[in-house]
Order: sequence, then C-alpha cells, then structure tokens
Amino acid sequence: MRLREDLPCKNDDVCEKEEVMIENDVTVAQNHWCPVVNAGFSSPKRVVVVGYALTTKKIKSFLQPKLEGLARNKGILFVAIDHNRPLSDQGPFDIVLHKLSGKEWRQALEDYRLSHPEVTVLDPPDAIQHLRNRQYMLQAVADMNLSDSYGTVGVPRQLVIKRDALAIPELVNKAGLTLPLVAKPLVADGSAKSHELSLAYEHFSLQNLEPPLVLQEFVNHGGVLFKVYIVGDAIKVVRRFSLPDVSNWELSKDAGIYRFPRVSCAAASADDADLDPTVAELPPRPLLEKLAKELRWRLGLRLFNLDIIREYGTRDHFYVIDINYFPGYGKMPEYEHIFTDFLLSLGQGNYKKK
Repeated sequence: MRLREDLPCKNDDVCEKEEVMIENDVTVAQNHWCPVVNAGFSSPKRVVVVGYALTTKKIKSFLQPKLEGLARNKGILFVAIDHNRPLSDQGPFDIVLHKLSGKEWRQALEDYRLSHPEVTVLDPPDAIQHLRNRQYMLQAVADMNLSDSYGTVGVPRQLVIKRDALAIPELVNKAGLTLPLVAKPLVADGSAKSHELSLAYEHFSLQNLEPPLVLQEFVNHGGVLFKVYIVGDAIKVVRRFSLPDVSNWELSKDAGIYRFPRVSCAAASADDADLDPTVAELPPRPLLEKLAKELRWRLGLRLFNLDIIREYGTRDHFYVIDINYFPGYGKMPEYEHIFTDFLLSLGQGNYKKK
C-alpha cells in the first residue's frame, strides 16, 4: 500500500516536492514547508527528516509515543533506515541518528557522511569508537586537568590488563594502585556484559579476574553518582545510587571479588531519596557546562553522558568514571522536549547552509 499526502507549500506558484520512503511501503510527499498545528494555530515550518538506525531495544526505549507525538507537532519526521538497502538510495535525510555496531555499518555510514556533507550524522563513527575502549575513554578528561573556583574534575588512576590474569597482582603492585579496585570490561559496546563491574578487595583475588579489563582505583563517594546527560548544548543531571563506600575495617576483613550487574539504572534513582546534603548536592552548574563544552570539542560528539562522583568528605573534588555514547535518554526527565528542540536546531541550521 502506498499513501501520498500532499502538504501545502509556502509558495503557491512553486512547490518543490521530494518523496521519502517510510518503512518500505508507505510514501509521503515531503515539501520544504508544511503547516504544524500548535495550540489551534497553524504556522509554516519546514519538515526535519530524521533517519534512524537503532537496535530493537534502543527503538523501544528511545522512540516512545510521547517523543514521536511531540516530534510530529514540531515538524520532525522519524524514518526507519532499511539496513538491506544502500544508505545513499534512501532519504533524503536532514539528520541520521544511529547506534549500531559492526565494521560494515561504520564504513557505510562514513562513506555516506563524506558524500552527503549536508546531512548531520549523530555522531561520527570514528568518534564513537573512541568511547568503546575504556583504555582511551577517559583520556580527554585527564588531558583537560580541569580546575577552577567551582572545583576540580579528574579521573581515577587506572591500569589496563589485556591478558594473563595470573600477572595482575604483580602489575598492580608495580603501578602503585591502591585497593579496593573496580574491574570493568575493556570493551564498552553497550551490551549487558560491558556494564558488569567487579570490586576486588585484596591482591591474591585479582588473578581470578578475566582480562581484557580496566582496573580503576575505587573512590569513596557516598554511594551516589551523578549522571550528566548531554544533548548538544543542553545538560541534564540526575542522581543515581552507586556502590557503597568501603571502610578500612571492611577492607581488612573482606576478601575476594564481589561482582555487580549494571550499577546505575532507572530503578536506582536517588533524586527523591533522603540523603546527606553533602552527598546529594549536585555538582556546580558552571563546572559541568565548562566540562561538557570542552568534551564536546575534544570527543567530537553531541550525544553522550558522563558518570561523575564526588569524593566523599569533599565538596568540590569530582571524578569522571565512565562516558557513554547515546545513553538511555528515556530515563532522563523531559528528554522529549530537550531532544526535539535539539533536532529542530540542527535541521534549521542545515537548511540555512543549503
């Protein structure tokens, strides 16, 4: 079945139309301008076409009915990209939104990006790959060495172990790392396994870990972390429960390795919890804005989030412990408005360039 919808043009004399294929069997005639109804009034707005290539899980969590409804009202059209057809044969798109893995997809997207400079690709494949390896993930934060009147932002000391679990205790001693240590998989590909953590309390147990992995010094932080969502220039911060603090007594008594699934999740929201104010206080907004702006430039990304902790007993010593590309925005309050505004700004910017 084919459905054709003729949208009124801004200019009655000249009406440029392009056909956009949607879900293979539905065709919509796309004009440069169409009326978008808002509060009973009609105003001319250009349709912003967003092609998306996401996993089934990501589509379910991100493309929620409220987002799609708000997007339609603002003149944003989401179009599924057909993985079985060449990308250049689809569209035309103003924006390509993606989170798929695989070398073949990355190459196809990079080729498309180079041949269609008028299209905004969120985000460049090579920039995303940088965050998939925890050996390099936090390097941009470390290089910044951010410190101002609002506080300091650093990263925990860490050690990369690529092979030979039996050598880990000796390597940790040589590196001078202090226990306990958080062990994370080296590859951060968004899978459930890549979010699994282990907490090692003593040296002998370290050889039971499974390389490749990254060992980070554990920093007591009051059991709360701050998820800093970044969507273009917009920043939204939420609290999440995290691993509890470790006392010297516990360190002397506990042995072995404790394994944890994904620590920060929607069910572990700490925004409404009765917390110690010194633990719950959000990081200073000016500090986060400076950090986000610099990282957008250094990473070459516009869609990511930061997991940040405050060192317990301090007010202004912060650590970035993880960075994620295109995180679970569905868990971010008011994400529908923030994201649609962002897409509109990109679409309008692209149109002005043309």
